Amino acid sequence: IRAVAPVTRQRGWRRIVNISSGAGRSVSLTGIQAYASAKAGQIGFTRQMAHELGRFGITVNCIAPGFVLSNPTTQKQWESYGDEGQAKLVEGIAVRRLGKSEDIANGVRFFVSDDSSWVTGQTLSIDGGHALF
Repeated sequence: IRAVAPVTRQRGWRRIVNISSGAGRSVSLTGIQAYASAKAGQIGFTRQMAHELGRFGITVNCIAPGFVLSNPTTQKQWESYGDEGQAKLVEGIAVRRLGKSEDIANGVRFFVSDDSSWVTGQTLSIDGGHALF
């Protein structure tokens, strides 16, 4: 944001979308305090930047994904749960499935579209309803 804000202020209408984590809204599944704290800070930073940049026509929003098998680290984490832990995680998701990268991309598409021109400072949980539990 620091790098693009000066340029975007001059151009007006722009969109910034931060990617946080469900851990920033609740707790880390792996108990990593620094990760959960940093992601919570990112959500607060999103709100602050929305406040500061809104006058320039710039919206700033955030996505808080749930568990998505999107890289070797999440794959390793998933495997470490074993069959019982995997089943428990999926049972804690309202739609009873893990997320896909496309699920997250759809939220980003919304935030960068004209349909969200009056939406700023928001954090959208894309977690299949995991945050409901």
